[in-house]
Amino acid sequence: MKKKVTLTTKILLGLFLGFIFGLILKSVPDGYIKNTVIIGGVFKILGSGFTTAIKMMVVPLVFVSLVCGSSSMGDVKQLGRIGTKTMLFYLSTTAVAIITALFLGSILKPGLGLDMSSVVTGDVSIGESKSIVDIIIGIIPSNPIESFAKGEMLQIIFFALLTGVAMSLVGEKAEPVRKIFESANEICMKMVGIIMLSAPIGVFALVAETFSTVGKDAILVLVKYLLVVLLGLSIHVIVVYGGLFKLFTKQKIKPFLKKFTKVAAITFSTSSSNASVPASMEILEDLGVGKTTRSFTIPMGATINMDGTAIMQGVAALFIAQIYGIDLGINQMITIVLTATLASIGTAGVPGVGMIMLSMVLTSVNLPLEGIGLIMGVERIIDMFRTTVNVMGDNICTLIVANSENDFDNMKYYSEEKIAA
Repeated sequence: MKKKVTLTTKILLGLFLGFIFGLILKSVPDGYIKNTVIIGGVFKILGSGFTTAIKMMVVPLVFVSLVCGSSSMGDVKQLGRIGTKTMLFYLSTTAVAIITALFLGSILKPGLGLDMSSVVTGDVSIGESKSIVDIIIGIIPSNPIESFAKGEMLQIIFFALLTGVAMSLVGEKAEPVRKIFESANEICMKMVGIIMLSAPIGVFALVAETFSTVGKDAILVLVKYLLVVLLGLSIHVIVVYGGLFKLFTKQKIKPFLKKFTKVAAITFSTSSSNASVPASMEILEDLGVGKTTRSFTIPMGATINMDGTAIMQGVAALFIAQIYGIDLGINQMITIVLTATLASIGTAGVPGVGMIMLSMVLTSVNLPLEGIGLIMGVERIIDMFRTTVNVMGDNICTLIVANSENDFDNMKYYSEEKIAA
């Protein structure tokens, strides 16, 4: 039977062909055919068409998915302390992750050395500077319809969360509306899937346009971007996860890491947090975590906890700002932190949605979406690592919460070590 070519393979092929074609076109003398027909015509239609289609889905997908995610928060109220601790862990570590990413991006400057300001289309101004107080007040929309029309992401997120929480509190009477939003969420996800079918062509056009304009300089900065993201992920795992685990459980982390390799194999191969849920539940049971805790924290983590994705978004936002010559101030950084942290609630744990989240983050500070085409070439590699970090956070949180709630069997946690001894 003929093996089916995956979308990832097609995207990588589009990247490679775009790279080759762009370099060839770079060596061709300027003229009407090159500049107007190919770069300004074909590449612009295919590349901008793809990024515009992604942008089209940002507002509906974010709103619907966040309403679905927050409307299921009735469990938080029901489980009391466990729910509060879980939410606090997930949101605080996501905020730390994005701050770490912005710090690394500001210090290491992965986009330095590539100037794409001459090829950007549209307005790339970051708007007037606002105080922190104004940013916080500005999260609350005075007119939600206007917020939707203007794409004010923080206001949309606030309204979505408020809608979902209200649905959760109403309970059974809101069930018909909840079902409508769940159906709408499925439709939005299918629409994203349809748009992503054109990703190989879109990536080809965007990458070819980049390399035909700036040449081989883009290769080095792309490698730098990849390395900075991987560095951020490593720091988060070792310092944040490792530190919190040691601080709150007082246990050795080795038994967990040995078991987690089984989950990591799934996250690396599927790049899906949802796909890892059964394996996470299984290893946590083996590690002595009670059903009460793990049955709540793991499914919630697959929906809410996106630390690895947040790191990618932070580095990517600064990377894109740097290659287009745009300076982001402290207020824009705060907006990125708030947007990425709040948006992590309700985001589907499936491959590809990270690009939609990144589009939303870029939109929140008015950065050009064309930059997404360049980083999509290494997105599949990053996706494997960031998904693994996302899921590791779910498991670490579960162990910490279970330990604090006395829903943890210490003897079972070390059972394999004792058998080996």
